[in-house]
Parts: sequence; C-alpha cells; structure tokens
Amino acid sequence: MRAVVRRNKQLVCDEIGELEPAEGQVLVRTLACGICGSDLHALHHMEHMIDLSRRAGGMGTGFDPSADTVFGHEFCAEILDFGPGCERRLKAGARVVSMPLTMTAGGMEALGFSNRLPGGFAERMLLTEAMLLEAPNGLPTDQAALTEPFAVGAHAVAKARLDKGSVALVIGCGPVGLAVIGALKAAGHGPVIAADFSPRRRAAAERLGADIVIDPAKESPHERWEDLGVPKTRAAQALLRMMGKTFARPVVFECVGAPGVLEALIEAAPAGAQIVVAGVCMESDRIEPSIAITKEIELSFVLGYTPEEFAGTLRRLAEAVIDVSGLVTGKTPLEGVAQAFRDLADPEAHVKILVEPCA
Repeated sequence: MRAVVRRNKQLVCDEIGELEPAEGQVLVRTLACGICGSDLHALHHMEHMIDLSRRAGGMGTGFDPSADTVFGHEFCAEILDFGPGCERRLKAGARVVSMPLTMTAGGMEALGFSNRLPGGFAERMLLTEAMLLEAPNGLPTDQAALTEPFAVGAHAVAKARLDKGSVALVIGCGPVGLAVIGALKAAGHGPVIAADFSPRRRAAAERLGADIVIDPAKESPHERWEDLGVPKTRAAQALLRMMGKTFARPVVFECVGAPGVLEALIEAAPAGAQIVVAGVCMESDRIEPSIAITKEIELSFVLGYTPEEFAGTLRRLAEAVIDVSGLVTGKTPLEGVAQAFRDLADPEAHVKILVEPCA
C-alpha cells in the first residue's frame, strides 16, 4: 500500500507492506488525517523530540527516530476488516476515530511515531477495536478528523483552575490555541481574549467564539485585564479585597511554544494568574523565577488528553457545540504532503490541512 514515509529527514511517497489485523485489532482505510505541528517539527528534529520524551519518561526505547516512520495521528477512518477475537460491535464501512494508540503483542504503539505501524499518512492502518468511536452520521469526515487536536484543547481547559467569570487569555491562535478557545466556549467560560499576529488565525478565533480578538502588533492583550475587572498588581488586588470585593482568577493559555514567550507572559500577566502551557517549545528557554515568585504566578504544563476528554470532544463536534466548519483550509493526496508541510510554514496560507491518502 502507499504511504508518505519520513526517511532521512525527507517525506517520500512510497510503497510499504500490507497490514494484517492481529488479536483485537481492526484494519481501517484512512479517510482523512490532519497535519499536526508536532509532525512539522518531527520532520527535521525527530531525534531531539524523542530524546526529550525519553528524558521525561515518555516514549520507550523501542522507537528508532532515524528509521522509517509514517506520520499521522489526527484521523478519521473506515473499518475494512477485523482480526481474531474482535467483538465486531461496529460494522465494516463504519467511520471511526480513535486515540492514536494501538495495542500489539509487544505493547502499545503510538501511531504516527512508530517504526512498526503506520499512522494516518498511509492508505490503511491497524487500530484497537476497544478504542474505536463511531463518527456520527451527520458529522463530516473532515470535522471528525479534528477530534484529536480539539481534545488537546479540552485537556488544557480541564487543567485550568477557572473560576466562574474568569477572564481567559489565549496567546497564539494556531491549531492548539483554536482548540483551547473552542473548549473554553463549549464549557461556558468567558470572556475569552485571543491574540495572534496572523489575520487569518484571528478570524478563525472569532469564528470559534473568542469574545475579544487582538493583533499584538497593534495592542498588548494585557491592556484589557483591568477593563474586564482584573487588577494587575498585588497591591491593587489587596486593596480590592480590603474593600470586600472579589475578582475571578485570570488564566493565560500559552499556545505558541517559542523561546521567550513564557518569560514575557510571566512579566505581563496579572499577579496570581495561572499560566497553562500548551504550546510545546522544543528548545531550551529561560525564565526569571523571582518575578514569578513575587507575582505568585502559577505555571501548569499540559500534554495530550484522557479517553473521556477525547470522547467528549467528538460529541461536542457532532452536536456543533464546537463549530469547526471552515477550519480545514486545504486537502492533499499523498503526493502533495511534502508541499503541504512547506505551505503550513505560512500562517496566512492555511489553518489546517488534511491528508486524504486514498484520494
């Protein structure tokens, strides 16, 4: 079958071996798979990514970052066949999504970051039957494929200590920031401030329900805190409390993942703010802890999602509680994946591109 393979830090459209479902596995045809920011970084820096993950106790020693890898972990697929021991609760032809993990005799394989099993940039995949969720009939395939990235936003919001009426500031409106905005509004939080230099991304943030959308080139989003009832300094906050008044906890979501952003947020955020770090910075960074200590800033780092958050996200997409229509701005067959990676370097060119391996 055909797949796009990462080989020698290049993307190569090639033939790979056919798949046979083992115990509890399902053979599926990939209908659509999103290109993630982690894919873009892994193309050239996979070895560094895996080294950091292993140092953190993440991916095991069985993965060789220099060997062939088929990316793709944001997918919607169609069931083709079942391996032995399957319950067959869903029928062949059903459209499904799944957390990108497949159980094998040798352990768990992370689809998209595996040498043994291909991810969604292949015509077919092997999934674990017990982890399949059927995409509702009314949910288009391209929207179902956004379940995984939007589950990331749901997890970030779940980890935030938001009060009723908390003001939330989302820095960076790429796919992660947009997922956070969608999850915040789905949970009834607001006001939500969204900030990004890209007009296209700001427009997407507005469609997802951001209450205030700011171009940081023209205005600092931190100028809005006090207008929304959040005093910025510890002294102003103490005075308000002495007067018997309260204010909701300010929460900042860092969704950029670039060096220097976290330190800038520590300095600019209101005292007592929680900064939820969802952007993945792959480089060494520097902060001034004394500033965070003086302001009593709380830092929370988040990754991934729980099975419940994944399933809940699919439900919210299906019910249009989170309206992701219009976020997919491009689709490509396997032959165009390398060019799509280059196109995504320009935030004005696309918001999200889906790979359609069987197109």
